[in-house]
Amino acid sequence: MRLLLWLVVLMAAAIGVAVTARFNPGNVVFFYPPHRIDMSLNLFVVLTVLLFLLLYWLVRAIRATLAMPERVAAYRQRKREREGNKGLRDALKALFEGRFGHAEKAAMRAAELPENAGLAALIGARAAHRMREPARRDAWLAGIVHDNSLKTARLMTVTELRVDEHQPEAALEAVSELNASGQRHIHALQWSLKANQQARNWPEVLRLVRILDKRKALHPALSSRLREMAYEALLSENTHDAESIQRAWASVPPEDRTKPYVAQQAASAFNARGMHDEARAIAEEALKAGWDDRLVRAYRESAGPTGSTTLLAQIENCEAWIRERPNDPELALTLGSLCLRQKLWGKAQRYLEQALSDVTDPDMVQEAHLKLAQMHEALGQDAEAAAHYRQCALATIL
Repeated sequence: MRLLLWLVVLMAAAIGVAVTARFNPGNVVFFYPPHRIDMSLNLFVVLTVLLFLLLYWLVRAIRATLAMPERVAAYRQRKREREGNKGLRDALKALFEGRFGHAEKAAMRAAELPENAGLAALIGARAAHRMREPARRDAWLAGIVHDNSLKTARLMTVTELRVDEHQPEAALEAVSELNASGQRHIHALQWSLKANQQARNWPEVLRLVRILDKRKALHPALSSRLREMAYEALLSENTHDAESIQRAWASVPPEDRTKPYVAQQAASAFNARGMHDEARAIAEEALKAGWDDRLVRAYRESAGPTGSTTLLAQIENCEAWIRERPNDPELALTLGSLCLRQKLWGKAQRYLEQALSDVTDPDMVQEAHLKLAQMHEALGQDAEAAAHYRQCALATIL
């Protein structure tokens, strides 16, 4: 439709010019002695228009020629940008697909564009790490050490790759540098937790677990397991003496001291060093907060001396507990063992036999038979003692 309108306009203009030129008798004279040129006004107008058009296209051609180098440079720049951006997209796609060789090659193409060099280096480093090429990985990372805009991304990448490579010291160095820059986001804390766990830096593990728990960044089961591992390592180290185990226990927050796995580890550690009073107090306090067989076992191992008021108090506590839990084999075994230590033969036999009737754990069966054998031996009942010793040996074999 527009083309048709333009044709109509051009035809009308042509008709108008033709009609006007027909009734135009004017002449134009160019005189330069001794020469003289005469032409009609219509011809002069046509030649003027043609000369204007010629000059116009000549000027445009000169300007286009002069601008040609700049246009060529801009075209080449656009081509580099297209190829660099395509390389970056290909590198990301290949990295997510697990084609790490292709990812690194595409990252090399992307790195030719200065704007993409930093991100391409991070992709190339991750791809090289997955292919177990540490030299190439470090070369990629070294290329962006001085790029402050990618400092956080580089340090997070270094931390993750070092943790994956089980190099916690190097990972923690990156974490320290990251913390010095004021970046303490949750993902950094999570990788710091893994690095400290590998380095067996358990106090720091506990601190990070508490922080991540407050931010709800850890699954409760994982948080509980990490705390258990940390306390187990802190409280069961063979290098601890009496003083150091007390210091370690003093560093445990009050809210964690009554948790069964923490209290059991602490009580066992104190029992192993002959500090039965401390172990007994820890087990009793934790049992008030929540019942756990591991704590009952630790309470049994912390028995006081024969005839002492401490031992009698333990027996009274166990008798009160067993009224509430009459079918608990661990508690029955504990009460029987304490009565045996106090030489209360009748009670000891009754509770040890009750434990045998309810227990299914082979270790507890063995311990119950051993206690009964010791009791019968102390009473001079050699046949019964021999029978229980035999059952104890059979339990060991099974």
